[in-house]
Amino acid sequence: MGEELALTLDDEHRTEEEKLRADSNGDIDVNADDIAAHEAAQDVQTDLLDKLEAYFAGRFVRKDLTQRIKEGANVPTYVLEFLLGQYANSSDPVIIEQGVQNVKKTLANNYVRPDEAERVKSKIREEGSYTVIDKVSVTLNSKEDRYEAEFANLGIKNVPVDEMFVKNFERLLIGGIWSIVRVQYNHDGSDPFLIQQLVPVQVPSVDMKEVYNARPHFSTDEWIDLILRTIGMEPTQFTTRVKWLLVSRLIPFVENNYNFVELGPRGTGKSHVYKELSPNSILVSGGQTTVANLFFNMARHEVGLVGMWDVVAFDEVAGIKFKDNDGVQIMKDYMASGSFARGRDEIQASAGMVFVGNINQAIDVVLRTSNLFEPFPTVMANDTAFLDRIHNYLPGWEIPKYRPSFFTNGYGLITDYFAEVMRDLRKISYGDAFDEYFTLGKDLNQRDTIAVRKTVSGMIKLLYPDGQFTKDDVAEVLTFAMEMRRRVKEQLKKIGGMEFFDVNFSYIDKATFDEHYVPVPEQGATGLIPEGEGKPGQLYTVARDADQRLSLIKLESQMTAGTGKTSWTGVASNQAAKEGMNTAFNYLRANFGSVNQAIAPSRHDYIVNLTNMNNGATPEEVSLATYVALVSISVGRPVIGGLAILGDFTIGGTIKRLSGLADRLQVARDSGAKRVLLPASATAELPTVPAELMSAFTLMFYGSVEDAAFKALGVKQ
Repeated sequence: MGEELALTLDDEHRTEEEKLRADSNGDIDVNADDIAAHEAAQDVQTDLLDKLEAYFAGRFVRKDLTQRIKEGANVPTYVLEFLLGQYANSSDPVIIEQGVQNVKKTLANNYVRPDEAERVKSKIREEGSYTVIDKVSVTLNSKEDRYEAEFANLGIKNVPVDEMFVKNFERLLIGGIWSIVRVQYNHDGSDPFLIQQLVPVQVPSVDMKEVYNARPHFSTDEWIDLILRTIGMEPTQFTTRVKWLLVSRLIPFVENNYNFVELGPRGTGKSHVYKELSPNSILVSGGQTTVANLFFNMARHEVGLVGMWDVVAFDEVAGIKFKDNDGVQIMKDYMASGSFARGRDEIQASAGMVFVGNINQAIDVVLRTSNLFEPFPTVMANDTAFLDRIHNYLPGWEIPKYRPSFFTNGYGLITDYFAEVMRDLRKISYGDAFDEYFTLGKDLNQRDTIAVRKTVSGMIKLLYPDGQFTKDDVAEVLTFAMEMRRRVKEQLKKIGGMEFFDVNFSYIDKATFDEHYVPVPEQGATGLIPEGEGKPGQLYTVARDADQRLSLIKLESQMTAGTGKTSWTGVASNQAAKEGMNTAFNYLRANFGSVNQAIAPSRHDYIVNLTNMNNGATPEEVSLATYVALVSISVGRPVIGGLAILGDFTIGGTIKRLSGLADRLQVARDSGAKRVLLPASATAELPTVPAELMSAFTLMFYGSVEDAAFKALGVKQ
């Protein structure tokens, strides 16, 4: 590759160390301050640098050089490091500085900036041919029966391309690739520009024995630090936990058909690795796509992005939108099996699906009021079958917002070299790495098991690519993998109810038979229902809303002297909610004497406000909760603390049958309830409730509407 580069660039650069040393006192100035700063940083990393020189000679660069050069050239990191690998591949500060100047000169002479496109085109014409660095994409012109190229920055289109280039580099057809291209000017023909030579900017192959032989000479901590510096981060700035999270962003690069989600605050580098650090991934910005673009173009009989890239990442998940009605369904099929059907064909592909986006609220607020998949489009966020195919939900809110000190000035592997190492690792699997030592607990179903095995395989390949690891190493990776999958399952439980109740993930040590349970940190968030007493007229219920989803509903009440008028707020135009609240008031007006003669509804006006605490639609099962709220505000007594009220009744006072008890109790527990008030008839459904869930509350049963009010207020009859 180095020889091809030397042949194509319009430059007289040389990479031999002897020439660079000879030139160091020549025309190019070596910045003494840069060298001094580098040497100070190098002292801190002496051991790691010695190991890089011993085991990865010619495969590493100083990472701050990339940032220095990138400020003047808007090209991906792997393009810049490809050039740095040719010219500045050394630990000698003099050689490095000379190489940096050479790379800058190469970019100045050959990289096409959009605002200088006309100047470069003129240069091609005047000199007859010229070498450019640009992103090139190719399409088939079926009318002319030829392939034609488009240069992203140079702005020229319909440039004939020899089919040899298309056969050798198929990704030219899907999204395009950065390349070094020798462009010729044709004065005589109808096509003014022709392509003489095209070389993609990426390492063609790697010798994995180099990696396998080197890994035992690095401790696990050193190897993790090397990976982080390779992707441009300074490991000394992060905790061990954050380091693992940053490394796990790379799992889709090493594991086939890996489905990954990261949502978190802005400015944490969520999309950076998928856009900048590998020529084997593509970032779909803007969100809108088509089945033809992503999976298969029926008209051209061509496989889409999933067949041409190792990773297809969607930036800003909130904007994901298919122009085709069956887009999400096809994506679900692909995420489950790595294949999809188009026409009569069953097509296989190995690309991982990555979804990144923003969560704008504090995580404890999100957990209390909705779920962690809320930023997704509704068609995905409400589809439990789609969400269940996600193998890893990385908690992006734990990664701090990037600061300048987070970017390393140390040494790491050349990005495109590391990208090809990761690509080669896709050929092997370590999904069974823990089978010798552990078995999985009973709560993991088949999809959970697949997800955990894939994450274990991916992390083992990244941390122990030579396959040499201990039982403790595997336990650490297995715990991490279970947490990432359990986070998905916990949210599925909130969205889909009892179908996903089994979330207590664990693994069992085969030697000691000890069972280790794996929690998710954020599940310790404070509940919505306070443990202490609230104000009179304030209470909580779990009810179905207009979308037939169970939600936590908060009622707040006010009472003033008046003539029996009522005002129901928070119900919008929902007639069912209004009728339920009217039922509560009319029943109280007709039967208040059986509770307290002093209530006198006809001499007071009432306001009751409903709030769906899960940001859902207007609730519809609110008659009993409204009745208790009216009694509470009328007698000036709050309901007991930590209480969730379940149930509904008719205008005649008949308690309605309560459906989905287990799901309602799950919502109550997730909301922080410690006590639950429910109709006596619900005892028939108690066998359907898992014992662990039922033991989370003090259950209180009522037999009538009035009985519910007394028990909610803690009044003995």
